[in-house]
Amino acid sequence: MKLENKPTSITLQNFTTESGAFYATLNLSFQVFGPALHTAPIVLVNHALTGNSQVVGESGWWNDLIGEDKTIDTNKYTILAFNVPGNGFDDTIIENYLDFNTRDIAKIFIQGIHFLKIKQLYAIIGGSVGGGIAWEIAALEPKITQHLIPIATDWKSTDWLIANCFLQEQILNNSSKPIEDARIHAMLCYRTPESFKSKFQRTTNEELAIFNIESWLCHHGEKLQKRFQLSSYKLMNQLLKTIDITRNSGSFEEIASKIEAAIHIIGIDSDLFFTVSENRATYEELKKYKNNVTYQEIVSIHGHDAFLIEYEQLDNLLASIF
Repeated sequence: MKLENKPTSITLQNFTTESGAFYATLNLSFQVFGPALHTAPIVLVNHALTGNSQVVGESGWWNDLIGEDKTIDTNKYTILAFNVPGNGFDDTIIENYLDFNTRDIAKIFIQGIHFLKIKQLYAIIGGSVGGGIAWEIAALEPKITQHLIPIATDWKSTDWLIANCFLQEQILNNSSKPIEDARIHAMLCYRTPESFKSKFQRTTNEELAIFNIESWLCHHGEKLQKRFQLSSYKLMNQLLKTIDITRNSGSFEEIASKIEAAIHIIGIDSDLFFTVSENRATYEELKKYKNNVTYQEIVSIHGHDAFLIEYEQLDNLLASIF
């Protein structure tokens, strides 16, 4: 059994983005975990904003959910994970981040799936912007997967989300410490007032003479600055802002009703980014013309980041699929 490997690259030729930008070549890298491709059902895992294809292993970001004898068991399922071109993990840099939207990345991933001669996936799963890319893939290729599992996300970026991404972009373009400052702001959206209260209780760091919440935010900013590139942050933020399966392509009903996959929406009751009211509205709309759709909720004080924290709940919610 091959559990993990180094990223492998595919070179895509002559790609034109929706905005009309032409790329003669684009590097698409990926990793495969578990059984070799075509020997077991394949699960495509889409990474979130600061993530990458290293889903499991020593520095795997979803080790608690995916791996040997885990919820998504790498003894039973082949895990495929692409890197969003420009996320920095494979040294591919994209400076012109405004060239791309979320659907472009979905098209690139679909080209990768076809290149690997995959006829159908067992499931596509992703949290946050990774879930948005999952929605876009299913909208473009309605027969591509048996299960679509968007977690802490939605089929579109709301005004609230666009506003926060706009502020992120302002910080990234104008701050003297762009990655650190943008990350500090982002953490306020990823968590909740209740989460901070339970963790910090207004305590102070005597050594630094600041509040512990402040030192924690600075730590997160510095940590990301060491491992993430500015161009990558700008691009991924742009993708978070541009999720919309209906852009220039018809109504939600027209597009979603064609998706053949069973759709399993998982929201987080305290998510400030992709709110449960939007998730529930999506579910209610889908129910009108699809019978293979479910909606479930993670209950947590931790907000948007709960999909990376509440593993036991996620395990229970996903058990019937895997």
